[in-house]
Amino acid sequence: ICGSAGGGAGDRRGQPWGRRRKGSPGGVLVPRGVALLSPMEVTAATGSGGDGDPAFVSEARHPHRKRRMQTGNTEPPSSKRPDFPPVAGQHLLDGKEEIRKIPVPAHRYTPLKENWLKIFTPVVEHLQLQVRFNLKTRNVEIKTCKETQDIASLTKAADFVKAFVLGFQVEDALALIRLDDLFLETFDITDVKPLKGDHLSRAIGRIAGKGGKTKFTIENVTRTRIVLADSKVHILGSFQNIKMARTAICNLILGSPPSKVYGNIRAVASRAAERF
Repeated sequence: ICGSAGGGAGDRRGQPWGRRRKGSPGGVLVPRGVALLSPMEVTAATGSGGDGDPAFVSEARHPHRKRRMQTGNTEPPSSKRPDFPPVAGQHLLDGKEEIRKIPVPAHRYTPLKENWLKIFTPVVEHLQLQVRFNLKTRNVEIKTCKETQDIASLTKAADFVKAFVLGFQVEDALALIRLDDLFLETFDITDVKPLKGDHLSRAIGRIAGKGGKTKFTIENVTRTRIVLADSKVHILGSFQNIKMARTAICNLILGSPPSKVYGNIRAVASRAAERF
């Protein structure tokens, strides 16, 4: 930056310019901390013939600064991680047949026989799978076939049958096929608190409530489905809703009164609804 050629020292007072440097042209002021390069140094930095790439040379008075060289190659560095294209679900089958087996306890034989048509229809017609009940091994066997388009259908069908075997209604278990963000969770009451005898019976009674009132309230507030099978608790719902229902059931097992549990889950559910 050039100033006036005849300006004196008084004209530069208060400005961020330093003193004149030796060898600089008359009237040219150099900012503080900037080193002037001689014509020979400029020629050496840019190349002998002037055809080389320009370079940024660090100041002589600041050798600690990093030397930055500007190169003509602006291509991004090659990534070492492999890049694979996405694979469709039908290509994962690879002509092989996959099978899932779901054991059926004795007390679920009659409900399975009565609701077999409701279980058979969505598995075969919608998921394009093969299903049968093996009388010797007492298992429900689900197998892929040529018409199967997605390998994930096998897992959905297995979860659907497993939910029915655990005690859920067919209409509730069918949501596992229609929706992707539903899960099953099972835990034992004695995992929360080691109870025995009448203490365990009272804990089961607190979860169910009079006529199932407490269980129905938790289901409606948390939008889940709950099955009480002896000391086992099965919960069907989304991840966040299962977490709320599990917290409420654990508080009941630990001895909290139902009225306090109702207030807590309603407050949590209202906050979750406002968040979404």
